[in-house]
Amino acid sequence: MKPDNIDRKILTALQQDGRLQNIELAKQVGLSPSSCLRRVKLLEEAGIIERYSAKLSAEKIGLGFTVFARIWLKSQDGETVRQFTEAVCRLKQITECHLMAGDSDFLLRIVTADLQAYWRFHTDYLARLPGVQNIRTDIPLLVVKSDTDLPLQA
Repeated sequence: MKPDNIDRKILTALQQDGRLQNIELAKQVGLSPSSCLRRVKLLEEAGIIERYSAKLSAEKIGLGFTVFARIWLKSQDGETVRQFTEAVCRLKQITECHLMAGDSDFLLRIVTADLQAYWRFHTDYLARLPGVQNIRTDIPLLVVKSDTDLPLQA
């Protein structure tokens, strides 16, 4: 299923407010409530809407320190990559994991309370992940843009 213009309007509105009531959503996109609800259900069933969630303030809950870790593996064979990715998926501090083309093998986004908490995580968990040969940590100085909304053209 490829979203049409009305679907994109629905998706754009839901990206801004996932708690939007169907009646208000229908008004925003110019549909009847029943047609709007049917479209939302189809978008959910097609997996285009994967889930609904709340965006939290990392700083206000004590997780305001973000780092990016570039990982080089000892080997890039399937088993090493599989073991590494399975282990990464079990660590909640790692909020993103990307297999990379280029210099490093993986790029991780990691959130912790502060630099000391990251250091403990690095030594206790990150450096002990299966297959890890080298880790380089980049610490951002300023967040210029951080958005999870996808750029939909409605």
